[in-house]
Amino acid sequence: MSLTIPIETSARHIHITAEDFETLFGPGTKPTFAKELSQPGQYACKERLTVVGPKGRFEKVVILGPCRKETQVEISVTDARRLGIRSVIRQSGDLDGTPGCTLIGPKGKVELDKGVIVAKRHIHMTPVDAIRAHVKDNDIVFVITTSYERSLIFSDVVVRVSPSYSLAMHVDTDEANAFANEDNPTGVILKLFDGHTYNLQRWADELRAGIHR
Repeated sequence: MSLTIPIETSARHIHITAEDFETLFGPGTKPTFAKELSQPGQYACKERLTVVGPKGRFEKVVILGPCRKETQVEISVTDARRLGIRSVIRQSGDLDGTPGCTLIGPKGKVELDKGVIVAKRHIHMTPVDAIRAHVKDNDIVFVITTSYERSLIFSDVVVRVSPSYSLAMHVDTDEANAFANEDNPTGVILKLFDGHTYNLQRWADELRAGIHR
């Protein structure tokens, strides 16, 4: 039986260092808890920031806690175009060579020379979930969505396994708008050709040759 995976939309947000937070909100300040998120220990903060790029800006962008070792801004490809910066698809924390932006808060601003990413679509799961799904950490898989009349198959989905995770696939707003027209969309993993887009042509060639998997 396939493992049914909840699919959650991850809208633009900011992970921030304690130092940058104090620069933006004042000395001695700390993020204020507002709402729990699906991943254990993660939460939305009451504080908001303005994100500024060469061509545009976004107001009232949510900060997610707790604080991290590096400040990271996660946006969609559409967001990157509006800001006027390159859209670089990366896993969280992989920030070398990524574009920067300006963060503006009520008490100051921070100029980032890197840290703006389009998050690579991914699945959080526990080790038990991974056993059930027959996958391991950093596997690349396909995920078939189950959304009425808007279903599709995502490729290049990275599996992230940790005891501290809760089962959920995260996609950005562009990806969610392509398929999600239900309140609680789900998907199932399809392990085919190592999950990579470039292997879809091999799949098509096999189908034309009468080979069915």
